[in-house]
Amino acid sequence: MDDDQAMHRIAVIGAGAIGSALGALLHRAGYDVDLIARPDHVTAIRQGGLQVDGIMGKFIASVEAFENLNFRPDLALLTVKAQDVVKAVTVNKAFLQGIPLVTLQNGIHSHEDVANILPREWILSAVVTMNASYLEPGKVTVASVGNLIIGHPFVASIGELEEVAQILNHAIPTCVSENIEGAHWLKLIVNLNNALPAITNYSMNQVYADKYLSNLAVQIVREGQRTILRAGIKLDSLPEISVAAAKLLYLIPERIAGHMIAKKFRRVTTEWPLRSSTLQSILRRRPVEIDYLNGEIVELGKRCGEMTPLNAKIVELVHKVESTGQFLTVEQVRQAFSQ
Repeated sequence: MDDDQAMHRIAVIGAGAIGSALGALLHRAGYDVDLIARPDHVTAIRQGGLQVDGIMGKFIASVEAFENLNFRPDLALLTVKAQDVVKAVTVNKAFLQGIPLVTLQNGIHSHEDVANILPREWILSAVVTMNASYLEPGKVTVASVGNLIIGHPFVASIGELEEVAQILNHAIPTCVSENIEGAHWLKLIVNLNNALPAITNYSMNQVYADKYLSNLAVQIVREGQRTILRAGIKLDSLPEISVAAAKLLYLIPERIAGHMIAKKFRRVTTEWPLRSSTLQSILRRRPVEIDYLNGEIVELGKRCGEMTPLNAKIVELVHKVESTGQFLTVEQVRQAFSQ
C-alpha cells in the first residue's frame, strides 16, 4: 500500500450487501475500512471477520465494525437503503462534517436528502451496478462485479471527485459522469424489473426464462421509459448499457427485447443467483425500497401527466408480499395484472 492509500480511513455507513462487499474489497486493496452496520452483523464480523465469497474470490476481511460512527473518517460511503438515508446521516452528522460523502442508493434523490443535512460541496453520488447478496450476518456474496459511476450532483467539479474515484477503482471498476442524475435515471429504468423477483422469489435469470414474466418485465420498463421521456429527463449512459441501447430496447418488439435482456443475464450467470435487492429485503424481513424505484415512476407520471398502471400495480404487489410474506406464482402474477 502506498502513502496515498495510507491516508484514507473509509467508513461504510449501512453495510448490507453492497456496503459489505465494497468495504471488503477496499480492505483487501489495503485501505483501513470500518463498517457501520446492524447489531447482528457487527457481532458476527467482530467474532469471525467478514466472510466473502462469490465471483471476486473467497476470503475473510478483518474489518472493524460498529453500530454508529465514533470517529471522523477521511471518506464515507453511504450504502443504507433510500428510506434510511436521512436517519443515518442525522445520527452520524457530527462525524461527517467536512469530508467527502458518497451516496450509493438505488433511486434518484438520496443526495438531495443528504444536502438538507450536510454541505452540498462535500456530497458525491454514485450509481452501483454490482450484484451482491447479504442474507446472513457476517457473510456477503458477490454474484457479479459491475461498475461504479460517480459524479458531483451539485457543482461542476471538485478536487476530491477524481481522488475518490481512484480509491473506489481499487474495489471495482469506477468511472466519472458529468451527468450523475442522468445515470441514476437510467439505472432506475434498469431497476424497474427488480420487483418481479421480489414477488415471485425468482432470480433475474428465472424471470427472463419465463415467457410471461419476461414480456411483463419489458412492458414495465417501457412504461418507465415513456414516462421519463415525457418528463424531458436527460439520461446518461452506464458501462453496461448506453442511452442508445436503452432507446433501442424501447423501440423493438417486446419479444425480441425480452430475448436480448435474457441473453445479457445469461452472460453474467454464475453459480451464485442474481437476487434483486428488493427480494433480499423481503427474505431478510426488512422494509423494501419499492417506493423509490417503481414508485418513483408512478410519482413522476402524476407530475407529467403519464399513466403508469403497470408500475403502480408492481408497487402494490411488492408491498403485499412484504406484509404477508407469501410469494406469488406466475399464474397469480398474471391474474393480478389482468384485473
